[in-house]
Amino acid sequence: MYDPVGPAVLSSAETVDLMERVSGPVLLPDDAGYQTECATFNLMTTLRPAIAVGATSVTDVQAAVRFAAERDLPVAVLATGHQMVRSAEGALLINMSRMNAVHVDPARNLARVEGGTRWQQVLGETDKYGLAPVSGTSPTVGVVGYHLGGGASPILGRRYGYAADYVRAIEIVTADGELRRVNAESEPDLFWALRGGKGNFGVVTALEFTLFPVKRFYGGGLFFAGEHATKVLHAWREWVVGLPMEMSSSVAFLRQPSLPVVPEPLRGKFVMHMRFSSLRPQEEAERILAAVRGIGPTILDTIAELPYREAGSLFTDPPAPVPWVERSTVLRDFPLEAANALLAVLGSDSDTQLSFVELRPLGGALERPPAAPNAVAGRSARWSVFASGGGRPDLAPVFEEQLTTLVEALAPWAQDEMMPNLLSARQGATSAELRAIYGPERYDRLAAIKKRYDPRNLFRINHNITPGYGEAGRRF
Repeated sequence: MYDPVGPAVLSSAETVDLMERVSGPVLLPDDAGYQTECATFNLMTTLRPAIAVGATSVTDVQAAVRFAAERDLPVAVLATGHQMVRSAEGALLINMSRMNAVHVDPARNLARVEGGTRWQQVLGETDKYGLAPVSGTSPTVGVVGYHLGGGASPILGRRYGYAADYVRAIEIVTADGELRRVNAESEPDLFWALRGGKGNFGVVTALEFTLFPVKRFYGGGLFFAGEHATKVLHAWREWVVGLPMEMSSSVAFLRQPSLPVVPEPLRGKFVMHMRFSSLRPQEEAERILAAVRGIGPTILDTIAELPYREAGSLFTDPPAPVPWVERSTVLRDFPLEAANALLAVLGSDSDTQLSFVELRPLGGALERPPAAPNAVAGRSARWSVFASGGGRPDLAPVFEEQLTTLVEALAPWAQDEMMPNLLSARQGATSAELRAIYGPERYDRLAAIKKRYDPRNLFRINHNITPGYGEAGRRF
C-alpha cells in the first residue's frame, strides 16, 4: 500500500529549477499568491501542497510531473475544486484553470476542450451552432473531471447515457511525463480506465467529446411549501417512473437561507423543489406536467422554454464558492417504505439542518452499455440521492452526523456500486471500500492498468486506485 501523502521539503534551488522549466507560476506556501492558486470551490476543502504550479501549457504539465517524479512527490490536479478529497499535503499541485480553450467542430458534432475548462465556457460556444454537450447541473464544474467520473446529465442523460460514453479522445500526461493521445484504437486499456477511473492515471490536458443537436428545451421548477412534503414526494414518486426517456425530473428538499441571493418567496423557508426538463414539444410536456401541477399550490413556477446554454438555471447550485459537506448513495428501488424513511429524516417535522437533498431517477439510456466500453460504475442503479449541508463550517460535525443518519435510513434499498462523480471525501477512503464501489472485476482491471501507467502511485490525491492490487492484495 502507499501513503496518501508524504512530507516534502523543497530547496530554493529546486524551486528555481522548476521555474525555469515552466511558464506559469511556481509557488511555495509562504509565497504571495499561493493561497489563491490552491483555492477550491468548496471552501471546506483547504489544499496545502508543498508546491503549486499554475500550468499554462502541456509543456508546463510535463515539467511539473517530471519534477514530482524525480522527487517521488504525489501529484494533485486542480481544475475547479468541486471534488477535491485530500488536502494535498506534501504534494505537487498542478492548477489547470489557465488551460481552458474550447473549440467546436460543428461539421463533426465535436468539442475539444483543454484540461481546466468549465461547463459555462463550453455552453457559450456550443450554443452558437445549435449543439449541446451531455453536461451537468452546474456551469462552474470542470468538464474533464465530470467526464472522467461518468457524468450523468440531468437533462440529456436519460436520453443519451453518460457523458463518458461519448468521449472520443483524451490527451494525457502520464507519470513518466509523456504526452499520450488515447482513444478506442490507441491504448484502448488506458482509454477504458480513464472514462470512469477519475484522475488516477495522469493529468488530462485535452478532451474531445460528441455534441448533440439540442438548441432548446422546456423545463424549470415547481416549488411547493415544505408542509406539503409528504404529499409532493408520494405523488411525484408515482408520476416520475412513467416519464419517457426524453423527459427528466428530480425532487429536492431545500432549506433556504435568509439571504438576498435567494428569491423572496423562498427566502428562509423549507420547500420542495420539483425539477423538470423535456426534449419533446411543449404541448406534450404540459400535458404530462398537469398531474404534478395539480398536487397543490406552488410558491414559485419557473417552467418555460429555455436555450440549452441556460441549463444550469433549473437547479440551485451555488454560483460562487461556499463551504459544504456532502454524501451520496444510490438505490436499486424507491418504494413507499423508502419514501417514508426519507420523509422521517427530512420532512417538516424533522430537526435536520441539511440544506439540500436531491432524489433523482436514473434509468433510460444510463442503464445501457456504451458503444466503446468504459469503467463507469453504477449503471444498475435506478435512483441517486445527493445530500449536503453548507454555509456554516461550524456546523460541519452536525452535518456529518445527519448525513450519516440519512444514508443509513436508505440503506435497505441501497447498492455499493455507484458512479465515482457521486463520491464524497468520506466515501471510498480505503481500497476495500473503493473496490466495492467499482465492483471487484472492474476495480481489479483498473488496478492492473494503474500499475502499468503509474506503478509508484504518484496520482494518489484522489479516490485512489492502488497499483496492481486486486482481491486480497493479489498483484497483476
